[in-house]
Amino acid sequence: MSKDVSAHSGYVIGVDFGTLSGRAVVVRVADGSELGSAVHDYEHGVIEERLPGSEVRLGPSWALQSPNDWRAVLRNAVPKAVAAAGIRADEVVGIGTDFTACTVLPTRADGTPLCEVEGLADRPHAWPKLWKHHAAQPQADRVNAVAEERGERWLPLYGGKISSEWEFAKALQVLQEDPDSYARADRWIEAADWIVWELTGVETRNVCTAGYKGIHTEDGYPSTEYLSALDPGFADFLTKLEHPLLPLGGLAGRLTAQAAAWTGLPEGIAVAVGNVDAHVTAPAANAVQNGQMVAIMGTSTCHIMPSDQHAEVPGMCGVVRDGIVGGLWGYEAGQSAVGDIFGWFVDTSVPADYQAEAERRGINVHDYLVELAERQQVGQHGLVALDWHNGNRSVLVDHDLSAVVVGQTLATRPEDTYRALIEATAFGARRIVEAFETSGVAVHEFIVAGGLLKNRFLMQVYADVLRRPLSVIGSEQGPALGSAIHAAVAAGAYPDVPAAAAAMGRRTEGAYVPDEDRADGYDRLYAEYRELHDHFAGTAHGGSGVLHRLRAIRNEANR
Repeated sequence: MSKDVSAHSGYVIGVDFGTLSGRAVVVRVADGSELGSAVHDYEHGVIEERLPGSEVRLGPSWALQSPNDWRAVLRNAVPKAVAAAGIRADEVVGIGTDFTACTVLPTRADGTPLCEVEGLADRPHAWPKLWKHHAAQPQADRVNAVAEERGERWLPLYGGKISSEWEFAKALQVLQEDPDSYARADRWIEAADWIVWELTGVETRNVCTAGYKGIHTEDGYPSTEYLSALDPGFADFLTKLEHPLLPLGGLAGRLTAQAAAWTGLPEGIAVAVGNVDAHVTAPAANAVQNGQMVAIMGTSTCHIMPSDQHAEVPGMCGVVRDGIVGGLWGYEAGQSAVGDIFGWFVDTSVPADYQAEAERRGINVHDYLVELAERQQVGQHGLVALDWHNGNRSVLVDHDLSAVVVGQTLATRPEDTYRALIEATAFGARRIVEAFETSGVAVHEFIVAGGLLKNRFLMQVYADVLRRPLSVIGSEQGPALGSAIHAAVAAGAYPDVPAAAAAMGRRTEGAYVPDEDRADGYDRLYAEYRELHDHFAGTAHGGSGVLHRLRAIRNEANR
């Protein structure tokens, strides 16, 4: 540890790898001030229809990414952020990264992505699977059914179901649909750990992704007997996965000469252990204490919360010791689509005259719809919607579900449906909070981070629906700031993440306060939401199977 770093001087860089782009932020170690940032858009974005440079088509619910897009963030966003900050590169003492999850890829033993191995670029299963790759639902169903039959002890820790988004289901899909690619993969690794491998030249694994996405509990990974029961060819899966786990905020290694050339940073600076974009946001909001739930709201929403209580909460994505901050249990829940729902509606369902009026007034269509929607009284539109446009992550853990809108008439206007969709996502958040509290895990504070913070109407709806004040993060770049905080710890500037969060993180408490009259109105609508929620939940939850049958018909028609 250098004298300068221990004195809280110098700068750290946080790099946030998102769904469509990567962002780098330069942060002052002493107080968390953000001095410069840069964004680099992925050339290939989300690969959903066909492989890059190929006519190989992908099936329904596929979502892949390109490793070169991630490397390009290091080459472009990092040096631009340093230049924007007006600092010298040799003043940077550490770098931390975060990633979407579960975004996972097969590699060779030296870390080479399988899609970059000669002759494998035209194989879909050789490419990284993005978090919202949902084509592994049949494999997830088997993961859950076999675990339930065998009475696996780890299943209740994940709310009773493992998602199709997580590591095991996606790997099992590779085995069953492309056994040769599975056999060629020496490693099955989260992108959060792979990018650290690229920076340090050293393979590491972090406790967060292993715990939440890789079914690693205090008892270790699932047994070989369980893996064999899933599929005899899956018995060796742990050889691709097992590796010593490092704590969050730990030192993963030092920046290599190659990575220094990419980024323009000094060779040998500290590189923090990898982390998940949602979980790393908690310290950015200085929300690392018992019962502080952080909802990271963007295209989807992830709810994370440290707690001193260990309980089985139905439909949670997982509960992991030290999974957010050392010494506490870390809970994760989520909604598979939020901002994506609003974007879909504007892209597909808004008439030309609305778009023309928004353009005439110099505002975007979302702002115009919000302006119209916020004039309404609660319930005036007569609608209730289910926010399942991308399936349900919590509390049903079923990505074969789809959305429902009830109450439409010939008098229904676009702003009516738009407001109902906003309310539906708030109802989904309330359902998650209720699941925690009925299981004995108290939510003391609800804190919002992410891009949707800019929508003040949406924030007020959430406060009213949840019947509790909303605190808001003090940064527009929560994940990147959180990664920078972890980098400061890895560099030795602070003894642990809570200490660094207290100095570098920030939030505004009670930024939105519920209105009692509106909250009463939303209680009535929420009761209707719960009835629809339970009816359409699927036969596994005692409801109708109509949404599953419709999904099956769609998939058959698209073959």
